[in-house]
Amino acid sequence: MQVAVVTFDGFNELDSFIASALINRCRKDGLEAFITTPTPVVTSMNGVEVTGQRPMEFVTEADVVLIGSGVKARAVVADDRLISSLQLDPSRQLIGAQCSGALVLARLGLLHGIPACTDMKSRPFVQACDVTVLDAPFHAEGNIATAGGCLASQYLATWVITRMLGEGAARDVIDYVAPVGENQETVERAMRAVHAGEVALR
Repeated sequence: MQVAVVTFDGFNELDSFIASALINRCRKDGLEAFITTPTPVVTSMNGVEVTGQRPMEFVTEADVVLIGSGVKARAVVADDRLISSLQLDPSRQLIGAQCSGALVLARLGLLHGIPACTDMKSRPFVQACDVTVLDAPFHAEGNIATAGGCLASQYLATWVITRMLGEGAARDVIDYVAPVGENQETVERAMRAVHAGEVALR
């Protein structure tokens, strides 16, 4: 089970690295995430250069595709060549977006009739795509999920792990990374956010 964490130039480190790091704690169970980039090297919004682990073509074979956010998201959605490389299929893939990554899903037509979560700066641009933006950190409908706010990337990872390996595996991962002394409340908050986001659409 492979996860493509799509990471563009100008990316937000929290979005890509938190999701991939949490998911990769499940490697022993066969779930593995890879930083997937359109160019061999991408530079974060804070100047951190990262070498991609997989090329963009990897998204077509991945079981899960998570679209990260960044300061160049609007340039990404305006790039027809780049967008055309994202051949996604929600009938067989789990697809998630973090913050301004919702703009990419909207551009791909994957949020038609589906409300989304995003960050405050991206909100007006997502709304301009005729997408209803929720005042919530996480929302999922079927195989498509969105998260809003950098630290909500833990909820996106929790959703992926739960869907792929079960709630027990997700609880174990969040428990491991939780601040000492806050394990139970951290686990319950993550699970509550994911469950609430999924229940809201039923």
